[in-house]
Amino acid sequence: MPTRPMRFNVNHWHMANVEAYRNITAQQKLADRILAEADRIIDQTEDNTLKHKLEVDHQLDVKIKDIEFRKEQLEWQKKQLDEEIDCLKVYMMRVVDAQKNLGHKALDICRKCVVLREGRIGIDLCKDEVDVELEHEEMMIKAVQRMLIRIKEQVKEQMRRLRAMVYTIVRDLEDKSNVLSIDKHNLSLSEKSTCLAIYHGSLPLDPATITQEEWAAHTAAAIEQADKELASGRPLRAYIDVILKQIIDDLWRQYDTVNTAYYRRIEQTKEQKTKLENQHFETVRLINEMTMKITTLEKAIAEKEAFMALAHTRLGNRCQRTNAELCRDEAETYLVEEVAQIKDDVTKLQKTLVEAQASLRYLLRTQVQIEEDINIKTNTLKIDEVDCMPLRAGMDYHAY
Repeated sequence: MPTRPMRFNVNHWHMANVEAYRNITAQQKLADRILAEADRIIDQTEDNTLKHKLEVDHQLDVKIKDIEFRKEQLEWQKKQLDEEIDCLKVYMMRVVDAQKNLGHKALDICRKCVVLREGRIGIDLCKDEVDVELEHEEMMIKAVQRMLIRIKEQVKEQMRRLRAMVYTIVRDLEDKSNVLSIDKHNLSLSEKSTCLAIYHGSLPLDPATITQEEWAAHTAAAIEQADKELASGRPLRAYIDVILKQIIDDLWRQYDTVNTAYYRRIEQTKEQKTKLENQHFETVRLINEMTMKITTLEKAIAEKEAFMALAHTRLGNRCQRTNAELCRDEAETYLVEEVAQIKDDVTKLQKTLVEAQASLRYLLRTQVQIEEDINIKTNTLKIDEVDCMPLRAGMDYHAY
């Protein structure tokens, strides 16, 4: 037989009903509290969520404006840097143009003049004022070239620093453009957007380790460094302007000094050549006169020989007298005196002839020497006036 269930009395029944009612009432009250608390929490979380969303939207908007402001600053700095680089490119072209003109034109012309003047001959191949000034000009041009090389290296280094600064700013601008795109996109999102997703990955969603102050300091440092580079570049351009002007002024002064030395030397050479030509004219005149005089002397000596022969013949004939007629009469005396006089005259004429012939030989040597000296002066004038001066006219020190 199965075991009979426990039987309860009426009191148990009433107590069970009361307990069940009490439990039900307690559960209902708890449910009411939970419902009320749920409504409160829902309202509170909704308010908090909305508040945080609005705050995040505000912070995103503030950050976007801050980034845009700093981006504008960086873009302005980049523009200044680009303009400075363009200016330095122009200055580099000016320096290169000056270096090229001085090296391939002015220095070549100066050296050609030095080489041409080595073609002088004789006594004119001397170290005169023109040689000294040409050497000074060549040394000056070489010194200017060395200075321009140093300036060119300074410009290159400054352009390298500016380009490095531009690269840094461009990278920063790219990063800021990227974050602007991200934050603007985030600002445009709402809880109703269709492209939302909950992240279930293991990596943190907040990997940022740079503080706001460090972020601001990074951009500020870039702007400050750009200002420093710009500040150091502008004085360099002013320095180049001053140096180029000073170089041109100095070179023009030396150019004028060399030309003045040339003009003075040409004038001296012309003056000396004119004197030599006058002396040559006078020497030729004396040679002609001396030649004619020698002919006259030779003729006079020849004439004296005829008179001498006449006197000797007469004396010889008178030697044929005989006896008492062979006496020293006046005719004899005069004939003897005539012979002596003719001998003395011939001696004087021959001595004068020898002196005239010696003088003629000296005059002829002098004529040859004068002609050589004139040729030397003509050669010097050709080198200085015809060759060098037109060549130097091609030296153009313009405002580079």
